[in-house]
Amino acid sequence: MDKLLIEGGRPLAGEIRVSGAKNAALPILCAALLSPEPLALSNIAQLNDLRTMRALLAQMGVAIDAATPGSLVLDAAKIDWPLAPYELVKTMRASILALGPLVARCGEARVSLPGGCAIGLRPVDQHVKGLQAMGVEIDLESGYISARAARLRGARIVFDMVTVTGTENLMMAATLADGTTTLENAAREPEVVDLARCLCAMGARITGAGTTHITIEGVPRLHGATHAIMPDRIETGTFLAAVTATGGDATLLGTQADTLDAVIDKLREAGATIDVRDDAIRVRRDGRLKAVNIRTAPYPGFPTDMQAQMLALATRAEGTAVITETIFENRMMHVQELQRLGADIEVEGSTAVVRGVRRLAGANVMATDLRASACLVIAGLVADGETIIDRIYHLDRGYERLEAKLSALGASIRRVA
Repeated sequence: MDKLLIEGGRPLAGEIRVSGAKNAALPILCAALLSPEPLALSNIAQLNDLRTMRALLAQMGVAIDAATPGSLVLDAAKIDWPLAPYELVKTMRASILALGPLVARCGEARVSLPGGCAIGLRPVDQHVKGLQAMGVEIDLESGYISARAARLRGARIVFDMVTVTGTENLMMAATLADGTTTLENAAREPEVVDLARCLCAMGARITGAGTTHITIEGVPRLHGATHAIMPDRIETGTFLAAVTATGGDATLLGTQADTLDAVIDKLREAGATIDVRDDAIRVRRDGRLKAVNIRTAPYPGFPTDMQAQMLALATRAEGTAVITETIFENRMMHVQELQRLGADIEVEGSTAVVRGVRRLAGANVMATDLRASACLVIAGLVADGETIIDRIYHLDRGYERLEAKLSALGASIRRVA
């Protein structure tokens, strides 16, 4: 099993390009199921989660052309069997996103209850509730969701909680429903907006994406389209945090800064100087790191997917940071590994109190989930000596060529067996 070996203590400097967003690409890949005509996508990152989703769609009968690097053409003219089996779903929770498109297009679907990172329950009850409101008959049996409907009908759906995948799933299903569907308390994340853009390019009629009230007027059929996946705001934020933590000076290209306002504000508060120009962000830090308090929240609040990276940054900051996780109930597992490097952190419930220390010392650590992996990489970059990170298969699910990009910025990092 591969590991990452990092020699810390080098400021990051230079220029790199950010990849397309994993969390935008996953639902958009599923959107291909809604049309019998090809969907051409660009700015696709080479990530394990996206490979798994491609395999999932291929076994349903979707023809996928990946001849051009960074691009895909998906042709769902023929769907052989609307099934998402456990063998593929168990590693990736986002596979639930096939449920809405399959039942809308095929009138039936059978999707295994999802797996993925062990960071919380993330129930699918909001997906089920919404589809039932649209006339879908659903059974939960043997670990599978079985859904059937002759034709979906528009409905008013009020989410009990903000759910990104729930919003995306029901928005996709509603595009082919009879009548108008409204989603209340909908997720506002940029990835939801990117999906809506793609669906509209396919002929869907959607208004309000990016707000808490989304309206979808169903159409009889969607057609083919071309769409470029948005830049990955979490990858962008991770590199911004890494450069800030190491006291470097780097420019990130192909970014979308207006999707990261909460992160950029906190990094500036921590001592970073950040300049935005068109699709580029320059970040640098000369002075001492300052402790900042963080509380995660649905967009446009501080993203839960950046909590671990900011916690790593806080371990070397001047003062005490209070970091509170409000989205997932089990997302502090990286704390124990940071403590192995010498971090001073106390956790009570979903809150971590981080007292900055003068130095971290390299050690062997183990990644517990995707963003915890990025957290440990940042900690290894600022630690004295050698850090070895095990179980980096988590990292490969969400970061494209991370060690190559960090090496291009001057980091001493390499993959070892």
